[in-house]
Amino acid sequence: MIRTRAIPSALRRAALPTLASVLIVVAGCSDTSDVSTDSAPATTATSSDGASADSAAPDALVNAAPGGETSDLGGVGTLDSATVHSIAVELDDAEYEAMLETYSSTGQKEWIEATVTIDGTTYEQVGIRLKGNSSLRGIAGGGGGAMSDGSSSQDPETMPWLIDLDHFIDGQSHDGLSELVVRSNGTATSLNEAVALELLQLAGLASQDAVAAAFSVNGTDEILRLVIDNPDDEWMAEELDASGALYKADSGGDWSYRGEDPDAYEEVFDQEAGDDNADLTPLINLLQFINESDDATFAAELPERLDVDAFATYLAMQDLLANTDDIDGPGNNAYLYYDNDTGQFTVVPWDYNLAFGSGPGGGPGARGGAAGQLPAGVAQGDTPAGPTPTEGEDGGFGAGRGVGGRSNVLVERFLAVDEWNALYEEKVAQLQAELYDGGVAQGVLDQWSTIVASSALVDDATIAGDAERISQQL
Repeated sequence: MIRTRAIPSALRRAALPTLASVLIVVAGCSDTSDVSTDSAPATTATSSDGASADSAAPDALVNAAPGGETSDLGGVGTLDSATVHSIAVELDDAEYEAMLETYSSTGQKEWIEATVTIDGTTYEQVGIRLKGNSSLRGIAGGGGGAMSDGSSSQDPETMPWLIDLDHFIDGQSHDGLSELVVRSNGTATSLNEAVALELLQLAGLASQDAVAAAFSVNGTDEILRLVIDNPDDEWMAEELDASGALYKADSGGDWSYRGEDPDAYEEVFDQEAGDDNADLTPLINLLQFINESDDATFAAELPERLDVDAFATYLAMQDLLANTDDIDGPGNNAYLYYDNDTGQFTVVPWDYNLAFGSGPGGGPGARGGAAGQLPAGVAQGDTPAGPTPTEGEDGGFGAGRGVGGRSNVLVERFLAVDEWNALYEEKVAQLQAELYDGGVAQGVLDQWSTIVASSALVDDATIAGDAERISQQL
């Protein structure tokens, strides 16, 4: 019998952490200086009353944001997380409308040229295109391009973007940073995704760094956006290994085996990095194994093909983060990294704008709050467009456990093995104790609340409300 991944008892805590620290931090930032403009220095996250957000954090997180120090939260390239950065985009309106029309009619994401100014430094002929799948369904689905997360194609400053400084000019970069992703989120603060990405890293998983940015397009009012690493060759080399290969699962695809022809996987997986190291062959071999191997062979040989410990950690973190859109969620959100040296795959986390139970409109979502809110374009009880996952030899692998009835053959088969199901539960308990019970997660939330408050782009009440909703789940 296939055992589904439920929230273990370790997640049901006897007492929730207090919100006092985050409310003090937010209140202390209510009269911070104005956010930087294109020609002004970036704004550093400081608290006017000197309050520190690190009371519950371990040594590695102490003084990450207040006082202008370099942030231990990391950053995107040389863009430090302790600073609210300024990113201004100028693009041609006609080219933008043509790009939207192309996506609406074909699903293709065209590159257009833009001028981009980052913290006062201007770059010409920058490549920019839409970034996302389920988050963009409002464009193709009508409704004036409105998305359920609040973004709209009529307001380009709210849209999800991939910015590539060297797309049209080889070697152009911002202090070595060439690509960055401007994320969409159903909240004004993006606290849920910022905190989730940091906790994934603290759990030992390859994740993306994030910074807050005052973002504008064609002179619009600045709004707060979360900007993260793009998982490309540079990111893969830094987080994993340059000799590997990185594949991205498409939102409308599945993890079924479609034969040996690489063309059969064109609409379900994209190779994002490591083209010189490997082609789709390792991925196709893995898909054949997880779909066609018998139970005994699967249990015996999967550790040769997959980092089992990391995958158990990944599954545990999805539950701890109350993420409704993971590897078996409606968006099919995941990357797969292939290590040429070991022959093993690792599932890489991606897309956490629904973390901590946030629905696409910013409220509680299916796993962490009120049930029934799903990503854009997915109705309750529906599975997103795309092939139905293939049923395994013993049946049952198509039985839905994901949000909206979606399932993932690897998750189902992995948790059907007693040893690995126990490992997953151990990881939940371990990470619950290390990250949540010890106050580490609360410390990260406090720090990000301080950073967001320093932007003066989101009011204190909104920050406190978003922080409280997250804190109640820590």
